Amino acid sequence: MKIAILKESRHDERRVAATPTLCAQWVKGGNEVAVETLAGANANYSDKLYNDAGAKTASRAEVLKGAHVVLLVNPPDAQVVNDLPEGTALVSLLYHRTSEDLVKALNAKKISAFSLDAIPRISRAQSMDVLSSQANLAGYKAVIKGAEHMGKIFPMLMTAAGTITPAKVLIFGVGVAGLQAIATAKRLGAVVEATDVRPETKEQVESLGGKFIEVKGAEVGSEGGYAKEATEEYRQKQREAVNKSLAQADLVITTALVPGRKAPVLVDDEQLALMKHGSVLVDMAAEQGGNCSKTETGKIAIVNGVTIIGTTNLPSELSMNASELFARNIDALLKLIAPKGEMQFDLNDEIVQGCLICHDGSVLVQSV
Repeated sequence: MKIAILKESRHDERRVAATPTLCAQWVKGGNEVAVETLAGANANYSDKLYNDAGAKTASRAEVLKGAHVVLLVNPPDAQVVNDLPEGTALVSLLYHRTSEDLVKALNAKKISAFSLDAIPRISRAQSMDVLSSQANLAGYKAVIKGAEHMGKIFPMLMTAAGTITPAKVLIFGVGVAGLQAIATAKRLGAVVEATDVRPETKEQVESLGGKFIEVKGAEVGSEGGYAKEATEEYRQKQREAVNKSLAQADLVITTALVPGRKAPVLVDDEQLALMKHGSVLVDMAAEQGGNCSKTETGKIAIVNGVTIIGTTNLPSELSMNASELFARNIDALLKLIAPKGEMQFDLNDEIVQGCLICHDGSVLVQSV
């Protein structure tokens, strides 16, 4: 089987879909591996490293010639779709719920498109879960980015000149990113509070040394491994519960996303006015519209003395680790869909049913 790894076209992307280490394993397993020239350069993986691993580096046209499966991190742009050989398999993030035109274009070329963001969150698919592996790194980076913009340190500091009190951190959302943010902020010495629509996350927050802000009487819960979208009743009760902590926080990190929909607003104009001058808000949902009403996607804004960081693609800023974990997730999926070096399409498999968006000229998973 020929595996093709392409260079990413997204302007702020530094990750690559496969590392030299995994390429070596695939070659050892009897596969042919071809990597587009400089595909791994931004993640510090040179063409020489791929060549030493047994992969061939070449132009996109040469890499795609005869390819059975094509690997990418991000959804392919129009040019890549045009270059893909008809009938090949594609493994990448696709965000099919909001990419109807892309799905149609892939289907028109009879591409078998596996969407990594659509892999079901079940036990046997944990090793394939790119959303979790990348969110873990993003949660860490969000705290570090917040620290860069704060005018104070995280830990308590006792000196002859006096004592500096620890920073206070408030985190909205206790998924993978939120948990890593809690752990990172605690390691740096901050006092951490967190809130989530799922009451069952309280134990996880407390196990990491954080305080869970409970929103009683209007719990939302989870479904399919994701938090359900909050009701208006819940949002109002959450505002009342968190506003005191919001007013005292030095750093606020928001992580709430709803698959296929605009991110919910968790910090509105009125709440933003409660935050103290010099505080920082890192909005990890900026790319999906933002959890803060004043977030500007991809920009840093200062509103009433509050620095709002509309960060996008945080995992890419940790490109080596992010690429390594992303590649392992892909490898786990390939072991399912190509166990003997040949693509298989078991439409009865629960994982395949969830992430094989289109195949052989038919759209299998509809947008919702």
